[in-house]
Formats: sequence, C-alpha cells, structure tokens
Amino acid sequence: MFPFLDDLELVRCNRRMSTAAAERPPTAAVPTASVEASVERPHTHRKVSGGWLRAAVFGAMDGLVTNTSLIAGVGGGGAGHSFLIVSGLAGLVAGAFSMAAGEWTSVHTQNAMVNSELDSERRELIRRPEAEKAELAEMLMRHGLTEATAQAAAREIAADTDVALRFHAREELGIDSESLPSERVAAGSSFVAFALGALIPLLPILSGFFALWLTLLCSGVAAVAGGLLVSRLTRQGPMRGALTQLAMVAAATAATYWIGHLIGGAVR
Repeated sequence: MFPFLDDLELVRCNRRMSTAAAERPPTAAVPTASVEASVERPHTHRKVSGGWLRAAVFGAMDGLVTNTSLIAGVGGGGAGHSFLIVSGLAGLVAGAFSMAAGEWTSVHTQNAMVNSELDSERRELIRRPEAEKAELAEMLMRHGLTEATAQAAAREIAADTDVALRFHAREELGIDSESLPSERVAAGSSFVAFALGALIPLLPILSGFFALWLTLLCSGVAAVAGGLLVSRLTRQGPMRGALTQLAMVAAATAATYWIGHLIGGAVR
C-alpha cells in the first residue's frame, strides 16, 4: 500500500540474509526445494515508467489530429492533389521533429530539476543526520505508524543514505528517484508515434485517391482504434475511449475544414 514499507522490508530482508549467511556453517547446505518453498513469489505489474508510454500515445494522437486537420483545412480551401501531398508530408516531418524536440526539452528540464533537488537532499542527510532522521520518523507517523515503530524504522532507513534519499524523495518531492523518464526514450517515442499518426490521413492521397472523405474515413477508423487501444491499456470502458478520440478528431477536422473553406473562397 505504501512504497516506503516495501523499501523498509527490503532493507530488513537484506540484513537478515547477510546475518544468516554469516552464521551458517560453511558445510551446511540448504535444499533448493526448501528455499523455493520459503520464497513467496510477488505479483507483477506492467512497466509504466520510463517516459515512453505518455510520449507515444500523445505523439500518435497529436500526429493524427494535426495532419488530418491540416489536410482537411487545405482541402477545404480548394487545394489540388499535389499541394495536399506536399502540405501533408511537410506537416508530418515538421510535427515529428517538433514533438521530439519538445519532449526532450521538457523531460530533460524536469530531470535536471529533480536531480538538483536530490543532490540538495543528499547533502542535508549527510550534514544533519539526526534532524533528517526525526523528519523521517514524522513522515512515517503520518502514514499511521506509532511513534516507537516510526522511530525504529527511521533508524533502520537512515543507516543507508541511498534508501533514506528514496524515502525523502517520495514523501517530500513526490517522485521515485530510480524511475525518472528518459529524454531519449521520450523524444524517440514521440517522433515515431507522431510520424505514424500523421501518415494515416496521407495514405489515401499517396495512393492516388483525391476524395477528401476517404482521408477522413481513415482518420476516423484510426481514432476509434486508438481509443480502443488506450482503453485496453488503462482497463477502462472501450466505447467511451473510442468515442472520445473520434470526437476530438472530428471537432478539430470540422473547424479547420470550414476555416479553410472560408479563407479559400475569400482569396479566390
């Protein structure tokens, strides 16, 4: 329930294993079956950290919405087939690089700020160990531990500076210092995802079909599929996710189409 309890149990487990190894006679052998039976297999979770999932989902939907809207706006203004191809490909390339640059900059800035705060906290743990230990005990008591238990746990945790730093990072900064997102992963994921999303409305045009409704149909199908995939990943209602994504694509496309139609009629 509480992440700090997992770390505390890990510290205690490591110490018990070290003590048992030191006290065990050199010739003593522990049966493999007994060891396997005594170890409870923990349940597993899907890996959601690293920065790739949010960047990939955001990039794919942004690419789909942006290029569908761009093609609809240009097509609504009366542009020809070749101009739709040029504008669609330009939007794909420019948008993919823009997404990658934005993701890298934002994640890099966030990680730099987090690392700066972690360095500051580490200095405080070394410079004022007793004060930080008392602060840690107070944090543990806020989670429901009694004063005696919190103080005992704080002493165990404070014995390892790295473990203590993880506790303070979670409680004071609200972060997991060992699961910071990667700038390169975020940038790469958003670049590829945006390009794939932006390519979908271009497929009919690149195949030689000029009908704008076919582009919109492909984008609508892709929006529904994307909504269903997101709903599956997040274990939410599939119909709601599909309709939400479709509504966003439809709203953006309708707005840019009519703007392009009005501007195209005015300049002709």
